[in-house]
Amino acid sequence: MKTIRTFIFCVFFIPILGIAQPIENLEFISPFKDGVAAVKSNDTWGFINEKGQLIIDFRRDLVATTFEDGQYPAFMNERCLIEMNKEGISYYGYINKSGEVIVEPQYLNATNYDNGLAIVLELIKVKVGENTALGKTIAYDKYLEAIINVDGNIVQYVSPKRVNVILDKDYLKGPPKIKSKRISDYLYAYLNEDRTWTVVAIQ
Repeated sequence: MKTIRTFIFCVFFIPILGIAQPIENLEFISPFKDGVAAVKSNDTWGFINEKGQLIIDFRRDLVATTFEDGQYPAFMNERCLIEMNKEGISYYGYINKSGEVIVEPQYLNATNYDNGLAIVLELIKVKVGENTALGKTIAYDKYLEAIINVDGNIVQYVSPKRVNVILDKDYLKGPPKIKSKRISDYLYAYLNEDRTWTVVAIQ
C-alpha cells in the first residue's frame, strides 16, 4: 500500500509542484533582462524567472531605472539596485537574484552595473579638528565618484574632487547627480564644472 501511495504522489503531485503558480493582478511586466523580468503589484516590485516563478517577492526597496520601454527595476550583471531611507536621506546598494544584499546601501547615488562595473557616489567623512570642550570630533561630509565591481570593492575613482554635502533632508532634497559615464569597456568620462569632459582610463 505504501508503495502505491508513493507512486501516486510521484505521478500526480511532483509535476504540479514544478509548475509556477499564476501571478495575478500585475500592473506592469518588464522585458527580460539578465534572465529575469520585473513585475509590479500594488506599487511594489518583484522578479520572475523565465519559468514564470516569482524568485524575488514583492518589496518596496527596488530602484526603478528609466529605459526606452518604461521605468522599472532591472538586474544587470546579477545585481539590482536597492534604496534605503535613513532620516530622510536615500542610500543605495545592490542585491543578487536570491534577494540577498551583496553591497550594503551606503552610496548617495549609484548606477546599474555595466560590464561588471558601476558608478557610485561614495560618502566620506573628512576630519578637520577636535572640540576639546565637548570631546567631539569636527568633521565634514563629502562624496567622491567611484567605480566599483560586483562585490562592492572600489576599482578606481573617476575624479579626485571631493564634493561637500549636508546630510540633512531639508538641504538634500534628492540624490546628488552622477557626473560621469562609461564610454567604452575601459574608459569613463567625467563632466567638469566648466562643462568640459575629462576621460579616465580604468587601470
